[in-house]
Amino acid sequence: MRKPIWPKVPSEFVRAVLKGHSSLGLAFAALIYLVCLTGTIAVFSHEFERWENPSAPRLETASPEAVQAGYTAALDATGKGVEHVFITMPDADLPRLTVTTDVGGHYRSWAADERGTIVEASSPWTEFLTRLHINLHLPRTIGIFLVGLIGVALLSSLISGLLAHPRIFRDAFHLRLGGSRRLQEADLHNRLGIWALPFHITVSLTGALLGLTTIIVGALGFAMFQGDVNKVYALFVPPHPVDNPAPAPPLDLRPMFAQVAKLTDGRVAYVFMEHPTEMGGAALFNVEDGSNRLSHTDAYTFDRNAKLYFSKKAEANNVGEQILGSLGVLHFGWFGGSVVKIAYGLLGLGLTYLAASGVTIWLARRRDKGRSAPGWERVWTAVVWGQPVALVAAAGVTLVGIGVSMSLALAIWGGVTVAALVAAALLPAAPLSRLGKIATVGLLIALALAHMVLRGGEDPIAWTVNAVLIGLGLVLLWFARSAGRAAAV
Repeated sequence: MRKPIWPKVPSEFVRAVLKGHSSLGLAFAALIYLVCLTGTIAVFSHEFERWENPSAPRLETASPEAVQAGYTAALDATGKGVEHVFITMPDADLPRLTVTTDVGGHYRSWAADERGTIVEASSPWTEFLTRLHINLHLPRTIGIFLVGLIGVALLSSLISGLLAHPRIFRDAFHLRLGGSRRLQEADLHNRLGIWALPFHITVSLTGALLGLTTIIVGALGFAMFQGDVNKVYALFVPPHPVDNPAPAPPLDLRPMFAQVAKLTDGRVAYVFMEHPTEMGGAALFNVEDGSNRLSHTDAYTFDRNAKLYFSKKAEANNVGEQILGSLGVLHFGWFGGSVVKIAYGLLGLGLTYLAASGVTIWLARRRDKGRSAPGWERVWTAVVWGQPVALVAAAGVTLVGIGVSMSLALAIWGGVTVAALVAAALLPAAPLSRLGKIATVGLLIALALAHMVLRGGEDPIAWTVNAVLIGLGLVLLWFARSAGRAAAV
């Protein structure tokens, strides 16, 4: 008999790791599921921005004159006290010149045409979704840190899952279909875990690093600069301009654009201004250098007199700076165009299913052993199906009109989430699951149809998003009916 290539793992070790894997997953289950689901959708945040503003002007490029006119018009529309201005230049992914002003943490956004004429363009649902994924709408530092811990928990669950199943690589294509539903789901859970393992590790690791940046910076400051974290940040970000609050005319970006054009052939992607109507105002230009690196953004910072006082070439970045600059792009799949985005979306759905099915399998295993937990089954069903319903219901705010606050989307999401948990106290898991599926299908299709009738617009991406929403609803309906027929047999 040929000697097996796989080393034999002691059964006691497997049981101990499996117990730890289950405990870790259950402790963070709901938050892991929520972060995976919202992260999958957030991959397409630019598409949803266009969906929320289907009639906003679209541009392939924007001249410095249009940028200047658009941002000064936004300043006039906002009024006094503007602390920061964020300008996103048009590109293939988001063909729109967007200007956002910040007054004490209150943001307003506009889209500008080729002459710099602005129209208000808010994206309350997209903003709500991305903040839910990034910091769970908690105070920013606390929320980002918690999401970082969730990334650590997810990464730990992936590693412990591998250790708890020593045959997982050997059985990578073994699926027991048509028999026990628990065994079938367990096989699919394990296969998805191993087939997309590089993706799962990438997004969980990058998410953990992004979320725990504050802790990492604090540790570096303690180790290298006697606790001065500002010196650590100075290694990665441009210095702040000299503070001078004396009133002044709006910064003139046009000579800065001219200098950037002489310094590089790259594309200006983003402009950030600090105190644009003060003498201490400054502007940071992020310029894509055209390379194939994930971290490929040069930085040029000018003072009010268009004097360049800081510059940083991406090609000169050290390893740490390259890693830091690549984390967000790698985490959300914002590289390689639509093909990579679609792949991230599908793989993200798989990771979301992995997070949901892990608890479902644990509950089924308890039930098979005569130790069922019907209360937890109802709660978990409310979480799994309550979140899609809540997110789609919250997306309805975009139908109300431009200028709707993100707070309305947050309130709707929170209300539906609470309602789902209340329903868990009133309904058994099976009918609660059917109700959640029906509500998700109905809301997806109704949202798309209502958007087409009420918002329309000329942006083809908006129509594509509506078609995808209807398609998702129909696919989910087909799966729900197939599962119902299988359960009836």
